[in-house]
Amino acid sequence: MRTRILIIALLLCFFSAAEAQNKMILNTADEPPESTDSLNGISDRVVKETFRRIGVGLRIVRLPSERALQNANEGIEDGNYARVGGLIGQLYPNLIQVPEPITQFQFVAFSKKSDFRPAGWGSLRPFHVGIVTGWKILEKNIQQTKSLTRVNNSEILFKMLEAERIEVAVFDLQQGLFIIKKLGLSDIKPISSPLSIQDMYIYLHKEHRAIVPRLTEALKRMKKDGTYRKIVSDWPKIPSLSGFSSLFS
Repeated sequence: MRTRILIIALLLCFFSAAEAQNKMILNTADEPPESTDSLNGISDRVVKETFRRIGVGLRIVRLPSERALQNANEGIEDGNYARVGGLIGQLYPNLIQVPEPITQFQFVAFSKKSDFRPAGWGSLRPFHVGIVTGWKILEKNIQQTKSLTRVNNSEILFKMLEAERIEVAVFDLQQGLFIIKKLGLSDIKPISSPLSIQDMYIYLHKEHRAIVPRLTEALKRMKKDGTYRKIVSDWPKIPSLSGFSSLFS
């Protein structure tokens, strides 16, 4: 009897371990339209479909930007999206880039100032600038400004801009417009053409490097068979994003 119980216990442990190996947790710090509380944003849906196609279960958690990167690098979660190419792997050596992009960000300056038109990162130097901690491309390129304020999330960033505690906020265009609409900040506008346009990627902890080629191929197939285009074009129909589609037309 004891032998049978031991065998059953060992089998349960084996199947639990096998199931755990076939499920992953990714984190994200993105805002609508890329990620939503219901995990139904554009990048959320692209990532979920990519993992579904390779037969790996997925759970997504939303975290502040810097914490999301640190957790992924330490293996607390299995990966992170959406991040710029190249730079993240240099700063977080345990993270490996899935080389096919999942979306694209346009990094722009937002302000209440109507007489200022930034042209390149260096044009921000005379101003009090704010960014979200963990947006590494901004931390790298925005330097020697009159002041640089780093905050934990985008809502704080835009509320500081509204209160004129900073003069310029640098953020992704679409996500920034969403925050402006959500908070009712009618005086704040994007005031620059993109300071940088970047493809954005999934990063996985290095212990999952074996599935990177499969994810890459799945993303390529999604773009080839029209699934990716459909996800992107259908985003205004997502219930949690209704009312915001006019911002991006």
